[in-house]
Amino acid sequence: MKITNYAIVFATLPTLTGGARHSSCKPFTEIYADGTELCEKMFSDAFVVVPDDQPAYHMWFFDTDNNPNDQVTRDIFGTEPLEECNVQYFHKDVPSPEGDDMGECHPWKQRSCCHGSTVASAEELKTLYGGGPDKCGIMSDACERFFIFEYCFYECEPSVGLFRKFNDNQTDHPDFNTWQLYQMPMKKSYCDAWFDACKNDFYSQESFSPEEPKEVNKLGISMGVMGVLFFVLCVFSAFLVHRERSGKPMFGTSKSVPPAEGNVGI
Repeated sequence: MKITNYAIVFATLPTLTGGARHSSCKPFTEIYADGTELCEKMFSDAFVVVPDDQPAYHMWFFDTDNNPNDQVTRDIFGTEPLEECNVQYFHKDVPSPEGDDMGECHPWKQRSCCHGSTVASAEELKTLYGGGPDKCGIMSDACERFFIFEYCFYECEPSVGLFRKFNDNQTDHPDFNTWQLYQMPMKKSYCDAWFDACKNDFYSQESFSPEEPKEVNKLGISMGVMGVLFFVLCVFSAFLVHRERSGKPMFGTSKSVPPAEGNVGI
């Protein structure tokens, strides 16, 4: 076995070892039955899933000059899009254009309720509210993108202000706030796609600190130990073969060295 072969075996060892996860981390499929449950339960009752033939909002689009959610608002409410940002957390007071720093949430560059500096990158978005969805370990790119779409939508889309859970006449309510949404319609096909993208990922519905004790992945550690032992065995076997071929076996007698020509005994 050559050194390059050792390197290949050694490089595979990290994939055999398991990490540690918080005890509340579970596969998406153990938390949500389908896309409808994901959209309606992950964010409490902020969203409601509707059939694809009914008007529903878009968490992502590509035409920065034509936000499709404006037409959805016209279809549902019969009014023009909002000219103020009714949801307040990191939001502006009124929607306005953003500059070139509107990188991650670029569809809303022409008219947004978010500041470009607030949504400059995926990492910025994930840390806005105390951490991203990947607190249970590295999340697949496909799954994480749907979370970024939702973050951008909530931060930047003016129409979310139409679905505040509490309006300004309910300030006496004990749970009153200006940031929570209630039953904003989303298409079933979109939520199903989100679920499909995340079905092999882990997630936790609980908030926890990275410093909290984690549940060790015992199977992963066992496989890691086996991988190390396998690597050591491969190296030792290669060493034995090398010694054998060089005439210096580790076990048994050495090969006889043939006498030089002309010195053969009679």
